[in-house]
Amino acid sequence: MQQIKDYVEANKDRFLEELFELLRFPSVSADPQYKEGVLNTAAFVAQKLKDAGADQVEICPTAGYPIVYGEKIFDPSLPTVLVYGHYDVQPADPIELWETPPFEPTVRDGKIYARGAADDKGQFYMHVKAFEFMVKTNQLACNIKFMIEGEEEVGSANLGIFVNENKERLKADVILISDTSMISLETPSLETGLRGLSYVEVEVTGPNRDLHSGVYGGAVANPATILAKMIASLHDENNHITIPGFYDDVIELSAAERKALNEAPFDIEVYKEDLGVEELWGETGYSSIEHTGTRPTLEVNGIWGGYIGEGAKTVLPSKAFAKISMRLVPNQNSERITNLFKNHFEAIAPNSVKVEVRPHHGGEPVVTPTDSIAYQAAEKALEEAFNKKPIPTRGGGSIPIVALFEKELAVKTVLLGFGLDSDNLHSPNEKYGIENYLKGIETIPLFHKYFAELSK
Repeated sequence: MQQIKDYVEANKDRFLEELFELLRFPSVSADPQYKEGVLNTAAFVAQKLKDAGADQVEICPTAGYPIVYGEKIFDPSLPTVLVYGHYDVQPADPIELWETPPFEPTVRDGKIYARGAADDKGQFYMHVKAFEFMVKTNQLACNIKFMIEGEEEVGSANLGIFVNENKERLKADVILISDTSMISLETPSLETGLRGLSYVEVEVTGPNRDLHSGVYGGAVANPATILAKMIASLHDENNHITIPGFYDDVIELSAAERKALNEAPFDIEVYKEDLGVEELWGETGYSSIEHTGTRPTLEVNGIWGGYIGEGAKTVLPSKAFAKISMRLVPNQNSERITNLFKNHFEAIAPNSVKVEVRPHHGGEPVVTPTDSIAYQAAEKALEEAFNKKPIPTRGGGSIPIVALFEKELAVKTVLLGFGLDSDNLHSPNEKYGIENYLKGIETIPLFHKYFAELSK
């Protein structure tokens, strides 16, 4: 452990500068205007894997953005770890809410502010630097493979094809992912599950053109009003989702499981203060920890229609739109939930409007075993690095690739995240603690060490 600490301390300025360089690439996969930035990011990642000591590095083309693959196989008799991450990032909008430019990393109060700092550039790059340490000090305990993709933020549409076509190449004993969070640096934790996802866009159409709201208002249905009513009806007075059949496949946690989950440190007043809200919201009968990790949800991610420019324009819009995501829990299926939503949303539409539901992407919920060698290795690594045994938690986010790996490669995943829930993922002023970044680099080699030892 001390050798790792010394190496990180001696190289931390370089480690930070390299991360800053990575964060300056505007690798927004959702917006075609950033295509060059995305491709340049892939090239940068490939070069850094070579510099760190990978024997084979390739930028693998797909129908979308490329996948960066690298490996170092030094002893086939030893276990192999496949590291997954993504180099693409969310759009930075709304730009005006950023205190500093989103693609010019800025350090404030020990935190790096930039789009992608925690999701996922800062977290996957920890593995590159940990790999460098293991190579340079001749401490590689496992063979290692890297698969860093550029389309995670838009649904990883081409990753499944790549995995299916490269099963032998990607063969491994465990998948290691750092795209999740921990409770805090004082209270380390390991996520043991992720929610699935169903993402749709809805379009409500009324009259065949925008109308004067004075001449036609009150006589013609307003699609924006109808859409708002339809969305409001998707939750009842207990904030329970009203789509018929939505909860049919949900596996309820036992009383003991719920008790264990709620033993994680959680200060509701600090939580509210951090978010700037006076009261929390959620499904009646469950705690906030359960709301964000073990219960399914339905959220409006965006809603628009009519005139939204400066000043006033008295218009009755022809169309209104919304983007809606549903987080799913074991044993729910994303395709089934998408179909349930579509059928229900179309059924509740009044005859005064037409409704179209367009599915975007989805992913399946996963639960990772806590009795596996890989989980035990991660637990031991965190305990040594933090001097405290990590608490098992459930993550509220979704990483569809985890279920895909299990299906296509028959390999389980360990979620070794070092971010915090308060890192403003997908929001303005995304941040990642410098200490989190460096602590991750210190911890990852320990995982490889213990995984190799426990695998014997």
